[in-house]
Amino acid sequence: MDILNVMAFSHEAAQGRRNFLFAAIGAALLAGCATGPVTRPIPATPVGTNKVAVLVPLSGPDAAVGRALGNAAKLALFDSGGKAFELTLYDTAAGGAAAAAGQAIAADHGLILGPLRADEVERVAPVARQARVPVIAFSNDVSAAAPGAYILGFTPGQAVERVVAQAAGAGARRFAALAPAGVYGQRSVQALAAAAQRAGGQVVAVESYSGPGGVRAAAARLAGRPHDAVLIADGPRVATLAAPALRPGTRILGTELWAAGNPGSTPRLRGAWYAAPTQGRWAQFVQRYRARYPGQGEPPRIASLGYDSVLLAVRASRSWAPGRRFPLGAIDDREGFAGVDGIFRFRSDNVAQRAFEVRQVTAGGSTLVSAAPSSF
Repeated sequence: MDILNVMAFSHEAAQGRRNFLFAAIGAALLAGCATGPVTRPIPATPVGTNKVAVLVPLSGPDAAVGRALGNAAKLALFDSGGKAFELTLYDTAAGGAAAAAGQAIAADHGLILGPLRADEVERVAPVARQARVPVIAFSNDVSAAAPGAYILGFTPGQAVERVVAQAAGAGARRFAALAPAGVYGQRSVQALAAAAQRAGGQVVAVESYSGPGGVRAAAARLAGRPHDAVLIADGPRVATLAAPALRPGTRILGTELWAAGNPGSTPRLRGAWYAAPTQGRWAQFVQRYRARYPGQGEPPRIASLGYDSVLLAVRASRSWAPGRRFPLGAIDDREGFAGVDGIFRFRSDNVAQRAFEVRQVTAGGSTLVSAAPSSF
């Protein structure tokens, strides 16, 4: 189940590299926010240009998410001038992700963006590795990372670590968790235990459930055990079901999933904290997306991964000579990148490390409690 050093360069040079993505996003998004639908085609790429493949579901039950990721990827290429490389979308739902990867590689694509799910990444990675083609996947399951396969998604553990540290700084020492059965819940509880220990606290209670129907009973069981803060490792819908049964006076904590909903519709959740990617550029991205793709509504939150992955590839294309292999050093840059979701970089385990902010739930949405770090 999926669940996002000291260097030889000067600080100014490193900041300039990060600012490449910020400049590309800012110029394109801010310029496009107030305009009507954009109809200009992506400029034709020169003969001999490198190729980048995007592997997403364009049919089947996940087609809406796949199309949004593909649209965002094309928007990023358009915003960057459209000449860095040729971008092609492949449908992973038609014949499977491994087959789509094989088609892309046979067509001389030197970089693969996607696929979406961890099981697909595990099937694509060996195919791509044999051809020495790197994969930047949209999955958030750290277990899918492998040599040559990078995980770009929002991993729950990092969001949990961030919000637990914030709660510990406010005095919480006894932590509890309400988590779904399955990989996402397990990873969230593991991250909670590690973060609580680092902060000098401990996890005193954990209750799990197998579906929304069991969450109220699990929350009621948890309420009988004293704790300072409780993590609800699930989305806003489940949090609204659980909240009324939680122990009064305890600090409620949420994960990055809360950024895509409106938990403030439930009074008991107002004042809760959750960690999430930075929100500042997301609204600009949504406006730009709607202008480019009128009638398709607001994209899902994960669509930003399609945009940021292409801008990363655009930056790398400056050292990617046509006909040569994609420069892996461009992905492994320890100073990282800056995109729609703030700064990120790939750790040595090929999982994206992100800088999360902490937000507080309000009746009308959320307010900022603690800004995301601006550098690693």
